[in-house]
Amino acid sequence: MNTTTDHNSIASDPSKSKGRLVKEVYSLTRSEFQRDRDRILHSAAFRRLKHKTQVFVSHEGDHYRTRLTHSLEVSQIARSICRVFSLNEDLAETLSISHDIGHPPFGHAGEQALSEAMINYGGFDHNEQAIRVVHLLEKKYFDFDGLNLTWETLEGLAKHNGPIIKNVPQTIVNLNDKFNLKLNEFSSIEAQIASIADDIAYNNHDLDDGLRAGFFTYEDLKELPILSKILDEFPSNYRTRDTQRINNEITRKSTALMIEDVINTIKLNIKKFDLSSDKEVRMADGKIASFSDKFSRDVDSIKSFLNSKMYNHDKVIKMTNDASQIITFLFRKFMDDENLMHKDFKIRLENENKARVVCDYIAGMTDNYASEIYKSIK
Repeated sequence: MNTTTDHNSIASDPSKSKGRLVKEVYSLTRSEFQRDRDRILHSAAFRRLKHKTQVFVSHEGDHYRTRLTHSLEVSQIARSICRVFSLNEDLAETLSISHDIGHPPFGHAGEQALSEAMINYGGFDHNEQAIRVVHLLEKKYFDFDGLNLTWETLEGLAKHNGPIIKNVPQTIVNLNDKFNLKLNEFSSIEAQIASIADDIAYNNHDLDDGLRAGFFTYEDLKELPILSKILDEFPSNYRTRDTQRINNEITRKSTALMIEDVINTIKLNIKKFDLSSDKEVRMADGKIASFSDKFSRDVDSIKSFLNSKMYNHDKVIKMTNDASQIITFLFRKFMDDENLMHKDFKIRLENENKARVVCDYIAGMTDNYASEIYKSIK
């Protein structure tokens, strides 16, 4: 189905997709990228994001972000930016909702613990795991494992952070051998926008969650150029207002400023590189979707602030230690006794590396499920 009539010439065109590894009959009602999006939305791995931590352990409060709510916020931002330039919103949405699908339970703490457990077995990387999920681990179709997504979606997921020149994860190496992802090139403009939307979303919702948790104050935010400007423009009596209204005004204005800067930077880069096709986007000398240099430094100051005030807060460190203990314990237990694993994973041990199967099992767990299994076998 061709739905590209009004798209920009640098947009990804689903009617010109490089296709799928396993050929399928085209849909009469949906584009190839819409089909990819729908396959992600209906996957078990996507549903599990509801109970996977962003920063806080999910049971700490119903209003804190999870991987699912984060992915939806990324999607909204990415689609909004794409709409300004008449790009392919369906591809941007697909990449936005799937970019975190490879994350293990307990957020970055879980990833670090699993990486350490897998250090002698090929390592663990959530971007590689996302490829494993959509290419190998989802079991929904008679004709193939995985979701059989288009080249453009797989490329965007693999190169979420840009070209991969060295230390290419093995799963991506294997996929690249079958379906040349051109790892040394930049990804589509939609993939780049999904990536920068990820930065915008997590910086701002972590500010909101951190304020909600009391990790820092409005006075603390005045250290940061972007937020200081916002607070200076508030009415003098703003502290008399409801706390959540104040928090929302800060983060929505900060989000708007970041989006505005990205839009202006994309406009400048399109002109700078004289872009007129999606191929030229991939072959450009740098990212097209990014923050301007000065604004990037201001965003980096927010990241440093969050790292100091929030990610290394005593409460978060305690949750990190608890999460690391659970992941490390489960990995060792499953390596020692595969009978403790779900039968679907035990079957795989006949033909696959044990440590990788154990890793896939743990990475697919939700926070709640990992905690329950830990308590049941400890």
